[in-house]
Amino acid sequence: MAQGNATREALIAAARSLFGEHGYADTSTDDVVARAGVTKGALYHHFSGKEALFRAVVERVQQDASDRAVAEFLDPDSWQALRRGCSLWIDAHLDPAVQRILMQDARAVLGWEEARDIENRFAVVALRGALRTAMNTGVIRREPLRPLSQLLMGALSEACVYITEAPDPDAALAEIDELLTTILGAFQIGDTEPD
Repeated sequence: MAQGNATREALIAAARSLFGEHGYADTSTDDVVARAGVTKGALYHHFSGKEALFRAVVERVQQDASDRAVAEFLDPDSWQALRRGCSLWIDAHLDPAVQRILMQDARAVLGWEEARDIENRFAVVALRGALRTAMNTGVIRREPLRPLSQLLMGALSEACVYITEAPDPDAALAEIDELLTTILGAFQIGDTEPD
């Protein structure tokens, strides 16, 4: 059992690295097994094929990227938690390997619905929890959680695209950071001040 888990993890790690470097289309299963140091039979024991392996990689990358924000979302100061968690989510998605896997290849390979389902399970659920906490603590006004979390996640995803395509990514990041504070600030109530 432990050896099987170790083999599966080695395959995911190797595939993650290769998919991040070269993309889905330019990575073969031979490349993956060579990098993982396992046989092709081991790959097919754990995954039905390249697409299934890629799905596992997408889930892992999405979880890792979302975990950075989730840790911040748990901060007792629910305004800061929401604000910094969203910033960390953007930061995690500025890594070129993460962009290639999640923002370029995932929808093309898995299809829009499945890629969105994975994003919803890891990122949108976490954001919804942070929004719920901020509403329950009286930091932001009550709004329908599901559409608000989807709307904000869409904005965060587009922010990543904007930053990566900008001629000056640092200036673009500063613009996005200011706009993010403005957007979230539109929902604030009480005496809470944006940072």
